[in-house]
Amino acid sequence: MDETQFEAVTSQLATARAAGVVSMYAGEDLPLFTAVLPDSDGVLRARWQTEPTPSDRDWAFLKTLRRGQVATGTVATIASFGVTFVDIGGFTAMINIPELSWRPFDHPSDVVSVGQEVTAEVLDVDMVWERVPLSLRAVQEDPWPHVAQRIGEVAIGPVTKIVPFGVFVRIEDREDGFQGLVHTSELDESSRDVVEVGDALTVKIIDVDLAPSYRPVTRPGPYLYYRGSGVGLTTRRIRCRPSCA
Repeated sequence: MDETQFEAVTSQLATARAAGVVSMYAGEDLPLFTAVLPDSDGVLRARWQTEPTPSDRDWAFLKTLRRGQVATGTVATIASFGVTFVDIGGFTAMINIPELSWRPFDHPSDVVSVGQEVTAEVLDVDMVWERVPLSLRAVQEDPWPHVAQRIGEVAIGPVTKIVPFGVFVRIEDREDGFQGLVHTSELDESSRDVVEVGDALTVKIIDVDLAPSYRPVTRPGPYLYYRGSGVGLTTRRIRCRPSCA
């Protein structure tokens, strides 16, 4: 662009020791003031551009977003480390593992797939790093209060995992059902040494933590992501079986 059209501005910059950056508004007819840099002769001169860059467009889009806003986009990539990237209006936002679902899953691809359209809540708008974290579970009903209402219930479920401090048992009849922990101290003597993965155990729900956390567990092959058990179970002191409820 011909700088002579902006002689008043450039003359002030030529004698300035410092200069501030003018706000950029993509879409206006005015040129975008992108930088004030010294030339080889040491004189500060303005640099102009008339077309917005991708960064300008991202900045303009970020200014339209608000925390708590619901946005719709398309899953673009599921990274090897688990983060899901979503295209919302040409900008790439991200969904971290804990925000994909309330329910347990082995891998993010169990919840979403590339090309899938998703609706999520905007958790934050970071204008400095140009990042937008999203949450899928924020637009879903929280099932944990319903689980908490089951304290005292007796259920039969398969053993899903055996750990040194106890066994995990699925307490819902669905693949992504919640799991509870039967601590070693809560295993009756008849099953303590013989229980195996896949065995059906009769358990009683004795505790529900409404604020459990997700933990990654390394195993051969992909990562296993499971929600840290918020359900405490026992196989002891069960007087009534599910059939007598």
